Amino acid sequence: MRIIKILGLALLTTGPLLQAGAAEELQWLTDLPKAQTLAKSENKLIFMDFNGSDWCPPCKELRAVLSSKAFAAYAKTNLVMVDIDFPQRKEQPEELKKANAALNEKYSIEGFPTVIVLNGEGKELKKTVGFGGQNAKELIDELEKLKKSS
Repeated sequence: MRIIKILGLALLTTGPLLQAGAAEELQWLTDLPKAQTLAKSENKLIFMDFNGSDWCPPCKELRAVLSSKAFAAYAKTNLVMVDIDFPQRKEQPEELKKANAALNEKYSIEGFPTVIVLNGEGKELKKTVGFGGQNAKELIDELEKLKKSS
């Protein structure tokens, strides 16, 4: 019984922390035109992540970096995040599958993950195929250079 009380107390005291952590999560869009409108109005870059979320190990590694507190804090004020997912086991609406396939063709995706950074006008600033193990700071530094040059 004492263990149950301790666990209950632990949940009560960490609950608000867990909720605050959830509020820190990135907002991922799946609609590129909507992302472009938002990026243009807020003067942000568009960060498109072409991935296989449920089967691609390097995609999962990249997502772990993108989910870090440091990257999330940077992204909130500087980026509009777009998830272009090609899962093998997760179900997706047919409309989303078609939109993702069209983007896959438009940007000539050759492997996963592929990250494409656009400015608010839709101009491609950088395309990176694969994940080289960069940490959040390295990714942020790259994005800052792109932002300054755009």
